[in-house]
Amino acid sequence: MAASSSSNTLKGYRGRAKEVLSSLGARVWADVEVKTSKGNYVGLILPRSETADDQHMVLKLRTGYNVGVNVNTITEISEMGYKEAHYEIPEKKFPCDPAKPNVTLLGTGGTIASRLDYRTGAVIPAFSPGELYGAVPELADICNLDTKKLFGIFSEDMSPLQWTTLAKGIGREIEKGVDGIVIGHGTDTMHHTSAILSFMVQNPPVPIILVGSQRSSDRPSSDAALNLINATRSAAYGDIAEVLVCMFGPTSDQYCLLHRGTRVRKMHSSYRSTFRTLSDTPVGRVSPTDYVVLRDDVKRRRNDRKVKIDPVFEEKVSIVYYYPNMKPDIIEALVDNGYKGIVIAGTGLGHVNKPLYEPIKKACDKGVHIFMTVQTLWGYVQMFVYETGRELMQRGIVPAANMLPEVAYMKLCWVLGHTLEREKVIEMMLKPVCDEITEREPHDGYLIFQGGLPEVQKMLRHIAK
Repeated sequence: MAASSSSNTLKGYRGRAKEVLSSLGARVWADVEVKTSKGNYVGLILPRSETADDQHMVLKLRTGYNVGVNVNTITEISEMGYKEAHYEIPEKKFPCDPAKPNVTLLGTGGTIASRLDYRTGAVIPAFSPGELYGAVPELADICNLDTKKLFGIFSEDMSPLQWTTLAKGIGREIEKGVDGIVIGHGTDTMHHTSAILSFMVQNPPVPIILVGSQRSSDRPSSDAALNLINATRSAAYGDIAEVLVCMFGPTSDQYCLLHRGTRVRKMHSSYRSTFRTLSDTPVGRVSPTDYVVLRDDVKRRRNDRKVKIDPVFEEKVSIVYYYPNMKPDIIEALVDNGYKGIVIAGTGLGHVNKPLYEPIKKACDKGVHIFMTVQTLWGYVQMFVYETGRELMQRGIVPAANMLPEVAYMKLCWVLGHTLEREKVIEMMLKPVCDEITEREPHDGYLIFQGGLPEVQKMLRHIAK
């Protein structure tokens, strides 16, 4: 193929990559065979992100996965076809069926159904009912879906403004009479949002399901569609009227687990089965054909519209992850900057080093509320066992039972939004609202599937049958 026009069809490529591809007559959206010094590839040449390096070409392989090829290894490119791709989400009118339940999807900016903009590398979300129906038509078999985009931000940018807005929005939808609510949310801070909503939205009559995806919809291994289908089904028909997180259970496309909002945590940066219930067990399991309540202590769906919306939040609260050799100025700086509460994730049963004793006492004497959690994540704070724990309690630290550090942080922000009176703060913090503190851990609440152990391998072989 002649190379004369190819320089105008190398969208996003620059520098060395553009030079090599131009000389070989390559163009974006061409279906090609690429020969390199390290092997051959067949696929579609994709545009590059404008912020990417100038050393690689990106191919979408026949498997659907993308691969980067170093242009300095390419010896030949043969074009077999050409069809410019338009990654648009088809939009169809979402059908309405009076016999089906009504579900509202509240959008926060998570890309639960999306396409990829190959020019910038950004993920563009599908959000309107028509877009979602075009992307995931199975939703129409479940419910009548309405969508409301409350805001559009990355989950790491969530703040009290968004959390209080969400809580109030949930209250309005419940008042309107919806049968369930789904919240599309980025996975990075989903467990923070599920925790604070558990305190801000108490005793809802319908399920409130947070859902996201670990992998965008353009990837063959995307979990977006199944997560959304299962979350919507749980909101429409599920019997657990609590704030829940619905995400992949196993790594395969079998089912999702429903996790209580105060006992869940993101535990892996990329696995689809990243969310796990800690020091407890999930409350439910859901698939496109199955819905199972796994516990007896869940709050059931009701027919009334009563719900307690309590959207308060004190921002001057910090969480401190203790590490050996931590210096006193960490605590002193928080006090000097007017922080009213501190959650410490301590070692072991709830310990920090002796140099922190005096600044902790001074902070507590000044009215700063300090609570101890454990960085082990599983287990309880037990500050009566060793001298360190007893001395810290004498200086004013309060053990927070088996609250997860992030949950204790969110609860303290919420509690201090109500009161700064010490005894009342302690009372509210240690009174369970929604399973953030449990009386005991179940025998199967601590499981680590460590490869190489014979008992684990035996169990996995049994599951795989």
